Amino acid sequence: MNLDPVSLRVFVAVMEHGTIAAAGAQHHIAPSAVSRRLAELEDVLRVPLFARSNKGMAPTPAAFALRDLARGLINEMEGIAQQMRDYGRGTRGQVRVVANISAITQFLPRELQAFLARHPQVDVRLQEQISSAVARSVAENAADLGILNDGDYGDAVRLLPYREDELVLAVPQGHPLARRRQVGIDALLGHDVVGMHPGSAINQQLTRAAAERGRALRLRMQVSSYDALCQMVAAGLGVGVLPRGSAALFRGALPLRIVALTEPWARRRLALCVRADEGLSSVAQLLVDHLRTEAQA
Repeated sequence: MNLDPVSLRVFVAVMEHGTIAAAGAQHHIAPSAVSRRLAELEDVLRVPLFARSNKGMAPTPAAFALRDLARGLINEMEGIAQQMRDYGRGTRGQVRVVANISAITQFLPRELQAFLARHPQVDVRLQEQISSAVARSVAENAADLGILNDGDYGDAVRLLPYREDELVLAVPQGHPLARRRQVGIDALLGHDVVGMHPGSAINQQLTRAAAERGRALRLRMQVSSYDALCQMVAAGLGVGVLPRGSAALFRGALPLRIVALTEPWARRRLALCVRADEGLSSVAQLLVDHLRTEAQA
């Protein structure tokens, strides 16, 4: 059975207006074309919809039942069309995002909140990964968009400028370094360090900086979040390096002091990561444009 949506719309108009002429005027078709569509609809459904006489047409019980069914079907079809238009405009759909912990704790909560307030029909799925895994997920199409530390991740991905952040040293109150306004790597290497999980960019940078001076990083323990790092530092178990924006979340709640790092690598660039060999979906491009606009603002 092939039901013509146009014929259903015309039929509903006849039922609502009560005359073929009014229905034809609504849909900008001749009355004879309306009559032909009604007859074809009856043939397809194999049921009379109107009792015809020299006094006009009277709807049958089947016509009233079809009117209600057709209204629901037309509404569903209009909903489908609207959703598809939303997908085409990038206002509906899903974006898979992977990001490192620095971006997640410093920037994404506010930026995603603003994005979803403007585009509530977009489903953003966010997962935390270290930067190397972020690049790999994007390259392998396990994610649409990544946020990571700027660097060289191969030809499969393309990086777009996003934000800058600053690494600082968190120390317990009363610690010998707590009275300093800024320190270099040499001062840090004289103390036990609470580090992030294996593979983290900060750990790698600290290890590299220590090796350049022929010294070893006194890595006492490793944790998986900045929250845990600050808790361990506040307990006097070592000092820790983390982004300034992330440290600010815990400074008032824990007995910590934040000390600036004088090393050039303490200033970092974060980048947006997309696949190099294909374009973004419209909804993913919408999120990229939003993030870059927020960063520039």
